Amino acid sequence: MRGEPSCPKCGGRVRAPGLFADTWQCDGHGAVHPLQPVIPPSIDALAVVLGRTQVPVWMPWPLPVGWLFTGVACAGDDRSGGRATAVACSGPAPLGGGGELILVAEELGVGLGAAYAGLTGPDPTPHMDVSGTPQARTTAAGRPTPLWNVADVPPDRAVFAGEARGLWLWAISWPAESGPLLYDELVLTDLREAGAEIDLIPCGALSPKLLSPNS
Repeated sequence: MRGEPSCPKCGGRVRAPGLFADTWQCDGHGAVHPLQPVIPPSIDALAVVLGRTQVPVWMPWPLPVGWLFTGVACAGDDRSGGRATAVACSGPAPLGGGGELILVAEELGVGLGAAYAGLTGPDPTPHMDVSGTPQARTTAAGRPTPLWNVADVPPDRAVFAGEARGLWLWAISWPAESGPLLYDELVLTDLREAGAEIDLIPCGALSPKLLSPNS
């Protein structure tokens, strides 16, 4: 498991602010919001991210039957706060077998959602056709939130993206056949507003998908 921050776009090493730059730097992508090390899922780990982030921490709530919270990641530092979050959940896929879902909220240009989607990124716009009817719908913090299919992704996953609270909302599911999970109009809650209810979230084993955003 990684023990130091990394680039949210490529997973490479980053240099901390110093004498020649006041931002975290990646050799390939310049200034970035560093992806913090992922730790095993727990309510305490979730509380750390909730206390740091400046963007929503989206989770289907209530979770679909049989699903568990399987980890959380955050891009940003103590000075700027979290500028992207990723929440992983795992459980039975709609068409049988196991499924995994990662929900990413991020500011424009951070690139974490694109990394999980398998795109060079950083944003989904070039890979979306928003001229027609959205392919999926959710309710995010009480608001109807359309999501569009994101093209050009690896065949092992289904990817949808849209906008919620003025930020990108990505939904990435594995395998690709588990995409119908997003057709059921999931209700997403920003866990920053969940209060004591977060103590009720069932935790599972850490998702390997969360550990490897660039795979």
